[in-house]
Amino acid sequence: MYAVIASGGKQYKVETGQVLRLEKLAGEVGDKVELAPVLMIGGEGEPQIGQPHLEGAVNATIIEQGKAKKIVVFKKKRRKGYRVKRGHRQPFTAVRIEDIPA
Repeated sequence: MYAVIASGGKQYKVETGQVLRLEKLAGEVGDKVELAPVLMIGGEGEPQIGQPHLEGAVNATIIEQGKAKKIVVFKKKRRKGYRVKRGHRQPFTAVRIEDIPA
């Protein structure tokens, strides 16, 4: 069984037991979170499609709070002597999917 959820402006197809990196969520490692809205549930038989979403939420456990690898943001305008070099590390939350409502 799988579900399609929306989190952080993106959509994810998730299955039970899957580890997923999402945009930063509030909570500590080990906390239980509910991921809603659920857009679709599929698997055996006919899929359930929300209009725009389904009732209930996917249950997950936070397993890590961290930052992704650094990316370099470099800006330059040719022949003007303008150069700016900056870095960015995007915060994330890693969750393990525990239960998908039927």
